[in-house]
Amino acid sequence: METGSADVFSQSGTIGIEEEFFIVNEAGRPVSGIQELIYDSEPPAALQGRLDHELFQFTIETQTPIIESPSEAEAALTTIREALTEHAETHGFRIAAAGLHPAAKWREQEHATKPRYQAQLERIQYPQHRNTTSGLHIHIGVDDADTAVWIANELRWYLPPLLALSANSPYWNGFDTGLASARAKIFENLPNTGIPGYFEDFEAYDQYERRMVEQGSINDRGELWFDVRPHTGHGTVEIRTPDAQSDPDVVLAFVEYIHALVEDLTARYEDNETTPTLRRELLDENKWRAIRHGHEASFITRDGADTIGLADVVEQECDRLGVDGLRAVFDRESGSQRQRRLMETEGMDALCADLRL
Repeated sequence: METGSADVFSQSGTIGIEEEFFIVNEAGRPVSGIQELIYDSEPPAALQGRLDHELFQFTIETQTPIIESPSEAEAALTTIREALTEHAETHGFRIAAAGLHPAAKWREQEHATKPRYQAQLERIQYPQHRNTTSGLHIHIGVDDADTAVWIANELRWYLPPLLALSANSPYWNGFDTGLASARAKIFENLPNTGIPGYFEDFEAYDQYERRMVEQGSINDRGELWFDVRPHTGHGTVEIRTPDAQSDPDVVLAFVEYIHALVEDLTARYEDNETTPTLRRELLDENKWRAIRHGHEASFITRDGADTIGLADVVEQECDRLGVDGLRAVFDRESGSQRQRRLMETEGMDALCADLRL
Protein backbone atom coordinates (compact mmCIF):
# COMPACT_ATOMS: atom_id res chain seq x y z
CA MET A 1 0.00 0.00 0.00
CA GLU A 2 1.66 3.20 -1.18
CA THR A 3 0.68 6.33 0.70
CA GLY A 4 2.63 9.43 1.61
CA SER A 5 3.86 11.41 4.56
CA ALA A 6 4.00 14.99 5.80
CA ASP A 7 7.73 14.55 6.34
CA VAL A 8 8.52 14.70 2.62
CA PHE A 9 7.55 18.37 2.46
CA SER A 10 11.02 19.69 3.25
CA GLN A 11 12.22 21.82 0.30
CA SER A 12 10.78 25.09 -0.91
CA GLY A 13 10.84 26.45 -4.46
CA THR A 14 12.35 23.48 -6.25
CA ILE A 15 10.98 22.55 -9.68
CA GLY A 16 10.30 19.30 -11.48
CA ILE A 17 8.90 18.97 -15.00
CA GLU A 18 7.19 15.84 -16.29
CA GLU A 19 6.31 15.73 -19.98
CA GLU A 20 4.24 13.12 -21.79
CA PHE A 21 5.04 12.60 -25.47
CA PHE A 22 3.97 10.47 -28.42
CA ILE A 23 6.27 8.03 -30.19
CA VAL A 24 5.80 8.53 -33.93
CA ASN A 25 7.38 7.56 -37.25
CA GLU A 26 9.14 9.87 -39.68
CA ALA A 27 5.79 11.14 -40.94
CA GLY A 28 4.64 11.94 -37.41
CA ARG A 29 2.11 9.10 -37.21
CA PRO A 30 1.80 7.16 -33.92
CA VAL A 31 3.67 3.86 -33.60
CA SER A 32 4.34 1.47 -30.71
CA GLY A 33 7.87 2.04 -29.46
CA ILE A 34 8.18 1.56 -25.72
CA GLN A 35 9.63 -1.94 -26.11
CA GLU A 36 12.60 -0.64 -28.09
CA LEU A 37 13.05 2.64 -26.21
CA ILE A 38 12.51 1.46 -22.63
CA TYR A 39 12.79 -2.30 -22.28
CA ASP A 40 15.24 -3.40 -24.99
CA SER A 41 17.80 -0.59 -24.83
CA GLU A 42 19.80 1.50 -22.41
CA PRO A 43 18.69 5.14 -22.48
CA PRO A 44 21.26 7.96 -22.58
CA ALA A 45 22.79 9.05 -19.27
CA ALA A 46 20.55 12.11 -19.06
CA LEU A 47 17.49 9.85 -19.10
CA GLN A 48 18.70 7.26 -16.61
CA GLY A 49 15.88 6.87 -14.11
CA ARG A 50 13.95 9.66 -15.87
CA LEU A 51 12.20 7.78 -18.66
CA ASP A 52 8.98 5.79 -18.41
CA HIS A 53 5.91 5.11 -20.46
CA GLU A 54 2.20 5.64 -20.07
CA LEU A 55 -0.88 3.56 -20.83
CA PHE A 56 -0.30 3.08 -24.55
CA GLN A 57 2.76 1.75 -26.33
CA PHE A 58 3.04 4.98 -28.31
CA THR A 59 3.22 7.21 -25.21
CA ILE A 60 6.38 7.97 -23.26
CA GLU A 61 7.20 10.23 -20.30
CA THR A 62 10.27 12.11 -19.15
CA GLN A 63 11.12 13.71 -15.82
CA THR A 64 13.74 16.36 -15.22
CA PRO A 65 16.08 16.21 -12.24
CA ILE A 66 15.19 18.51 -9.35
CA ILE A 67 15.68 22.08 -10.61
CA GLU A 68 16.72 24.57 -7.96
CA SER A 69 15.45 27.78 -9.59
CA PRO A 70 13.54 28.95 -12.68
CA SER A 71 16.80 30.22 -14.22
CA GLU A 72 17.99 26.61 -14.47
CA ALA A 73 14.80 25.24 -16.01
CA GLU A 74 15.67 25.87 -19.65
CA ALA A 75 18.95 23.97 -19.50
CA ALA A 76 17.36 21.04 -17.68
CA LEU A 77 14.42 20.83 -20.07
CA THR A 78 16.65 21.12 -23.14
CA THR A 79 18.95 18.35 -21.91
CA ILE A 80 16.07 15.93 -21.35
CA ARG A 81 14.32 16.72 -24.63
CA GLU A 82 17.49 16.43 -26.70
CA ALA A 83 18.38 13.12 -25.06
CA LEU A 84 14.88 11.77 -25.76
CA THR A 85 14.80 12.79 -29.42
CA GLU A 86 18.30 11.40 -30.01
CA HIS A 87 17.39 8.15 -28.25
CA ALA A 88 14.26 7.83 -30.37
CA GLU A 89 16.04 8.59 -33.64
CA THR A 90 18.70 6.01 -32.88
CA HIS A 91 15.94 3.39 -32.89
CA GLY A 92 14.11 4.73 -35.94
CA PHE A 93 11.45 6.75 -34.13
CA ARG A 94 10.54 10.40 -33.71
CA ILE A 95 8.87 12.23 -30.79
CA ALA A 96 5.78 14.42 -31.01
CA ALA A 97 3.80 16.45 -28.50
CA ALA A 98 0.19 17.63 -28.14
CA GLY A 99 -2.62 17.03 -25.70
CA LEU A 100 -3.97 14.36 -28.06
CA HIS A 101 -2.42 12.98 -31.21
CA PRO A 102 -4.90 13.98 -33.93
CA ALA A 103 -4.37 10.81 -35.97
CA ALA A 104 -4.33 8.31 -33.08
CA LYS A 105 -7.38 6.05 -33.01
CA TRP A 106 -7.57 4.46 -29.59
CA ARG A 107 -9.07 1.19 -30.82
CA GLU A 108 -6.02 0.66 -33.04
CA GLN A 109 -3.34 1.46 -30.45
CA GLU A 110 -1.72 -1.20 -28.29
CA HIS A 111 -1.82 -0.86 -24.53
CA ALA A 112 1.27 -1.28 -22.38
CA THR A 113 1.58 -4.63 -20.63
CA LYS A 114 2.93 -3.17 -17.38
CA PRO A 115 0.90 -4.66 -14.48
CA ARG A 116 0.04 -1.18 -13.17
CA TYR A 117 -1.72 -0.26 -16.40
CA GLN A 118 -3.31 -3.66 -16.90
CA ALA A 119 -4.84 -3.32 -13.42
CA GLN A 120 -6.18 0.13 -14.30
CA LEU A 121 -7.70 -1.15 -17.54
CA GLU A 122 -9.43 -3.96 -15.68
CA ARG A 123 -10.75 -1.69 -12.94
CA ILE A 124 -11.76 1.36 -14.99
CA GLN A 125 -12.65 -0.28 -18.32
CA TYR A 126 -13.88 1.91 -21.23
CA PRO A 127 -12.74 5.35 -20.02
CA GLN A 128 -9.18 4.11 -19.54
CA HIS A 129 -9.13 2.03 -22.73
CA ARG A 130 -9.60 5.22 -24.78
CA ASN A 131 -7.32 7.48 -22.71
CA THR A 132 -4.79 8.55 -25.35
CA THR A 133 -4.13 11.82 -23.54
CA SER A 134 -0.80 13.52 -23.02
CA GLY A 135 -0.16 16.21 -20.42
CA LEU A 136 2.41 18.47 -18.80
CA HIS A 137 2.94 18.19 -15.04
CA ILE A 138 4.89 20.80 -13.05
CA HIS A 139 6.03 20.23 -9.46
CA ILE A 140 6.98 23.03 -7.09
CA GLY A 141 8.59 22.16 -3.77
CA VAL A 142 6.83 23.29 -0.56
CA ASP A 143 8.50 22.85 2.80
CA ASP A 144 5.38 22.38 4.92
CA ALA A 145 2.53 19.92 4.40
CA ASP A 146 -0.30 22.17 5.58
CA THR A 147 1.03 24.97 3.40
CA ALA A 148 1.04 22.62 0.41
CA VAL A 149 -2.61 21.71 0.94
CA TRP A 150 -3.62 25.37 1.32
CA ILE A 151 -1.75 26.28 -1.87
CA ALA A 152 -3.43 23.42 -3.76
CA ASN A 153 -6.80 24.73 -2.60
CA GLU A 154 -5.99 28.26 -3.75
CA LEU A 155 -4.55 27.16 -7.08
CA ARG A 156 -7.88 25.74 -8.16
CA TRP A 157 -9.14 29.10 -9.47
CA TYR A 158 -5.98 29.60 -11.54
CA LEU A 159 -6.14 26.21 -13.26
CA PRO A 160 -8.77 27.01 -15.93
CA PRO A 161 -6.88 30.06 -17.28
CA LEU A 162 -3.74 27.92 -17.37
CA LEU A 163 -5.60 25.20 -19.28
CA ALA A 164 -6.96 27.78 -21.71
CA LEU A 165 -3.45 29.04 -22.42
CA SER A 166 -2.18 25.51 -22.98
CA ALA A 167 -5.10 24.29 -25.13
CA ASN A 168 -3.50 22.04 -27.74
CA SER A 169 -5.88 19.19 -28.51
CA PRO A 170 -8.80 20.00 -30.81
CA TYR A 171 -8.67 16.66 -32.64
CA TRP A 172 -9.38 13.20 -31.29
CA ASN A 173 -9.69 9.95 -33.22
CA GLY A 174 -9.15 11.95 -36.40
CA PHE A 175 -12.06 14.37 -36.06
CA ASP A 176 -12.52 17.93 -34.83
CA THR A 177 -14.19 17.83 -31.41
CA GLY A 178 -15.12 21.52 -31.44
CA LEU A 179 -13.12 21.88 -28.23
CA ALA A 180 -9.87 23.71 -27.61
CA SER A 181 -8.68 21.01 -25.19
CA ALA A 182 -10.42 17.71 -25.85
CA ARG A 183 -7.68 16.05 -23.77
CA ALA A 184 -9.00 17.67 -20.60
CA LYS A 185 -12.55 16.44 -21.21
CA ILE A 186 -11.49 12.92 -22.18
CA PHE A 187 -9.23 12.65 -19.13
CA GLU A 188 -12.07 13.82 -16.89
CA ASN A 189 -13.94 10.63 -17.74
CA LEU A 190 -11.54 8.76 -15.46
CA PRO A 191 -12.23 8.59 -11.73
CA ASN A 192 -10.38 10.94 -9.36
CA THR A 193 -9.81 13.63 -11.98
CA GLY A 194 -10.78 17.25 -12.58
CA ILE A 195 -10.62 20.11 -10.12
CA PRO A 196 -10.48 18.60 -6.61
CA GLY A 197 -12.53 19.54 -3.59
CA TYR A 198 -11.33 21.70 -0.72
CA PHE A 199 -9.20 20.12 2.03
CA GLU A 200 -8.99 21.74 5.44
CA ASP A 201 -5.38 20.74 6.10
CA PHE A 202 -2.85 18.00 5.46
CA GLU A 203 -4.47 15.65 7.95
CA ALA A 204 -7.71 15.80 5.97
CA TYR A 205 -5.94 15.18 2.68
CA ASP A 206 -3.84 12.38 4.13
CA GLN A 207 -6.92 10.69 5.55
CA TYR A 208 -8.63 10.88 2.16
CA GLU A 209 -5.59 9.50 0.34
CA ARG A 210 -5.21 6.61 2.78
CA ARG A 211 -8.88 5.72 2.67
CA MET A 212 -8.84 5.59 -1.12
CA VAL A 213 -5.96 3.10 -1.00
CA GLU A 214 -7.20 1.09 1.97
CA GLN A 215 -10.69 0.71 0.52
CA GLY A 216 -9.40 -0.47 -2.84
CA SER A 217 -10.51 2.52 -4.90
CA ILE A 218 -6.93 3.07 -6.10
CA ASN A 219 -3.80 0.95 -5.98
CA ASP A 220 -1.49 3.80 -4.92
CA ARG A 221 -1.51 7.54 -4.35
CA GLY A 222 -0.36 8.14 -7.94
CA GLU A 223 -3.86 7.23 -9.14
CA LEU A 224 -5.33 10.42 -7.69
CA TRP A 225 -5.20 12.22 -11.02
CA PHE A 226 -6.63 15.60 -10.03
CA ASP A 227 -5.63 18.80 -11.84
CA VAL A 228 -3.65 19.82 -8.77
CA ARG A 229 -2.56 17.77 -5.78
CA PRO A 230 -0.14 17.85 -2.87
CA HIS A 231 2.30 15.15 -3.94
CA THR A 232 2.91 13.16 -0.78
CA GLY A 233 5.81 11.27 -2.32
CA HIS A 234 7.83 14.21 -3.67
CA GLY A 235 6.90 16.92 -1.18
CA THR A 236 5.57 19.21 -3.90
CA VAL A 237 2.43 20.82 -5.16
CA GLU A 238 1.86 19.22 -8.57
CA ILE A 239 -0.06 21.08 -11.28
CA ARG A 240 -1.37 18.60 -13.85
CA THR A 241 -3.62 20.92 -15.85
CA PRO A 242 -1.84 21.82 -19.14
CA ASP A 243 -1.93 19.99 -22.44
CA ALA A 244 1.45 18.69 -23.59
CA GLN A 245 3.46 21.11 -25.74
CA SER A 246 5.91 20.67 -28.60
CA ASP A 247 7.43 24.14 -28.06
CA PRO A 248 9.68 24.26 -24.98
CA ASP A 249 9.21 28.03 -24.68
CA VAL A 250 5.55 27.48 -23.78
CA VAL A 251 6.56 24.95 -21.12
CA LEU A 252 9.10 27.36 -19.67
CA ALA A 253 6.54 30.17 -19.56
CA PHE A 254 4.24 27.93 -17.52
CA VAL A 255 7.11 26.98 -15.21
CA GLU A 256 8.01 30.64 -14.66
CA TYR A 257 4.41 31.55 -13.84
CA ILE A 258 3.55 28.56 -11.65
CA HIS A 259 6.76 28.94 -9.64
CA ALA A 260 6.03 32.63 -9.03
CA LEU A 261 2.40 31.87 -8.18
CA VAL A 262 3.32 29.21 -5.63
CA GLU A 263 5.87 31.54 -4.04
CA ASP A 264 3.21 34.25 -3.81
CA LEU A 265 0.68 31.86 -2.28
CA THR A 266 3.25 30.64 0.22
CA ALA A 267 3.77 34.19 1.43
CA ARG A 268 0.01 34.76 1.61
CA TYR A 269 -0.43 31.62 3.70
CA GLU A 270 2.28 32.77 6.09
CA ASP A 271 0.43 36.10 6.39
CA ASN A 272 -2.80 34.23 7.29
CA GLU A 273 -4.52 35.76 4.28
CA THR A 274 -8.10 34.74 3.57
CA THR A 275 -9.46 34.71 0.03
CA PRO A 276 -12.93 34.15 -1.45
CA THR A 277 -13.57 30.58 -2.54
CA LEU A 278 -15.87 29.79 -5.44
CA ARG A 279 -18.18 26.83 -5.21
CA ARG A 280 -16.77 23.71 -6.81
CA GLU A 281 -19.52 23.89 -9.44
CA LEU A 282 -18.36 27.35 -10.54
CA LEU A 283 -14.74 26.21 -10.69
CA ASP A 284 -15.93 23.39 -12.94
CA GLU A 285 -17.76 25.93 -15.09
CA ASN A 286 -14.54 27.89 -15.48
CA LYS A 287 -12.73 24.73 -16.55
CA TRP A 288 -15.44 23.96 -19.10
CA ARG A 289 -15.02 27.46 -20.55
CA ALA A 290 -11.28 26.79 -20.94
CA ILE A 291 -11.90 23.39 -22.54
CA ARG A 292 -14.40 24.79 -25.00
CA HIS A 293 -12.94 28.18 -25.90
CA GLY A 294 -9.20 28.17 -25.16
CA HIS A 295 -7.72 31.62 -25.71
CA GLU A 296 -11.20 33.06 -26.22
CA ALA A 297 -12.43 31.98 -22.78
CA SER A 298 -13.68 34.20 -19.98
CA PHE A 299 -13.95 33.15 -16.35
CA ILE A 300 -16.14 33.72 -13.33
CA THR A 301 -14.17 35.89 -10.94
CA ARG A 302 -13.08 34.65 -7.53
CA ASP A 303 -15.88 36.48 -5.77
CA GLY A 304 -18.43 35.06 -8.21
CA ALA A 305 -19.78 38.51 -9.04
CA ASP A 306 -18.40 39.04 -12.55
CA THR A 307 -16.41 37.51 -15.41
CA ILE A 308 -12.90 38.25 -16.66
CA GLY A 309 -11.39 37.48 -20.05
CA LEU A 310 -8.20 35.47 -20.43
CA ALA A 311 -6.37 38.53 -21.80
CA ASP A 312 -7.07 40.43 -18.58
CA VAL A 313 -6.13 37.45 -16.41
CA VAL A 314 -2.78 37.23 -18.18
CA GLU A 315 -2.11 40.95 -17.92
CA GLN A 316 -3.04 41.12 -14.25
CA GLU A 317 -1.05 38.04 -13.28
CA CYS A 318 2.07 39.08 -15.17
CA ASP A 319 1.97 42.54 -13.59
CA ARG A 320 1.22 41.18 -10.12
CA LEU A 321 3.92 38.49 -10.12
CA GLY A 322 6.55 40.17 -12.30
CA VAL A 323 6.61 37.49 -15.02
CA ASP A 324 6.45 37.88 -18.81
CA GLY A 325 6.23 34.45 -20.41
CA LEU A 326 2.46 34.15 -20.25
CA ARG A 327 2.06 37.28 -22.36
CA ALA A 328 4.01 35.70 -25.19
CA VAL A 329 1.97 32.50 -24.92
CA PHE A 330 -1.29 34.42 -25.08
CA ASP A 331 -0.19 36.73 -27.90
CA ARG A 332 0.82 33.86 -30.18
CA GLU A 333 -1.46 31.45 -31.99
CA SER A 334 -2.67 28.80 -29.54
CA GLY A 335 -1.86 25.15 -30.08
CA SER A 336 -5.45 24.33 -30.95
CA GLN A 337 -5.68 27.28 -33.36
CA ARG A 338 -2.45 26.24 -35.06
CA GLN A 339 -3.62 22.65 -35.41
CA ARG A 340 -6.90 23.72 -36.99
CA ARG A 341 -5.16 26.10 -39.38
CA LEU A 342 -2.74 23.42 -40.54
CA MET A 343 -5.51 20.87 -40.93
CA GLU A 344 -7.64 23.25 -42.97
CA THR A 345 -4.85 24.55 -45.21
CA GLU A 346 -2.49 21.58 -45.56
CA GLY A 347 -4.21 18.48 -44.17
CA MET A 348 -3.49 15.77 -41.63
CA ASP A 349 -0.04 14.88 -42.98
CA ALA A 350 1.24 18.41 -42.44
CA LEU A 351 -0.35 18.58 -39.01
CA CYS A 352 1.27 15.32 -37.88
CA ALA A 353 4.65 16.45 -39.15
CA ASP A 354 4.31 19.78 -37.34
CA LEU A 355 3.82 18.12 -33.95
CA ARG A 356 7.24 16.48 -34.00
CA LEU A 357 9.92 17.85 -31.68
